[in-house]
Amino acid sequence: MLIYHNILLRKRNKVIDILHDGHRKRLKEKFEKFGLDHFNEHEVLELLLFWAIPRKDTNKIAHALIDKFGSISSVFDAPAKLLMEVDDVGKSCALFLKLIPQIARVYEESKHFDNKKVPSLEECCTKLVLKFIGRTKEVIAIMLFDSKGKIVFDGIINYGSVNAVEVYSRRIIELVSAYSATSIILAHNHPSGVAIPSTSDIRSTDELCKTLKSMRVTIIDHIIVADGDYVSMKDCKIGEAFGYEPPK
Repeated sequence: MLIYHNILLRKRNKVIDILHDGHRKRLKEKFEKFGLDHFNEHEVLELLLFWAIPRKDTNKIAHALIDKFGSISSVFDAPAKLLMEVDDVGKSCALFLKLIPQIARVYEESKHFDNKKVPSLEECCTKLVLKFIGRTKEVIAIMLFDSKGKIVFDGIINYGSVNAVEVYSRRIIELVSAYSATSIILAHNHPSGVAIPSTSDIRSTDELCKTLKSMRVTIIDHIIVADGDYVSMKDCKIGEAFGYEPPK
């Protein structure tokens, strides 16, 4: 009886595997023909999960992820620990999902910028905004320029907590000196989605401006990034560094 049961179970699993393989093949063919234009969010996630979960029904897993987090972007932004609370999502799958927005950021940075030319301020700010794609914690990025206006350094210099980050003047001064930079653009994000400079943002920028001024280095701008857009402290004349004179 037990042998008969095992035979039936193997046959059932084989049938399920054939059905899954057929479904996967059809979904891949749909992508090959149309790209993602005719895909629903759960189908995009289902297709993606083919490469992370090779032998299970990823349609069910994709629906569970969307139901739990609300959207595909929220799935990618969710902490790995919470992703793993969904049935059949292990550590490897969770890390795979966390990789997607990181790849998107690297792709955008690589595709849309030419470091060989002297960039405009708008181009610089656009490139800095790309550095915050997929980030759920506050970080600081800087862009350093030589006397000819060419970029000599751009990157993340500090990782903060979810809702607080400090400008580490010592690290910035070290980089300015190392690259013989004459000007700098600062950028940091507000994961809360509100790109309004805080009192701390203004104070730290003004203090850093005074320090760099003594080194003959100019702060071109400090931008606050949120939801793929930014606010320029210079354009808004926020802080003493950018033309705001506090009342006496």
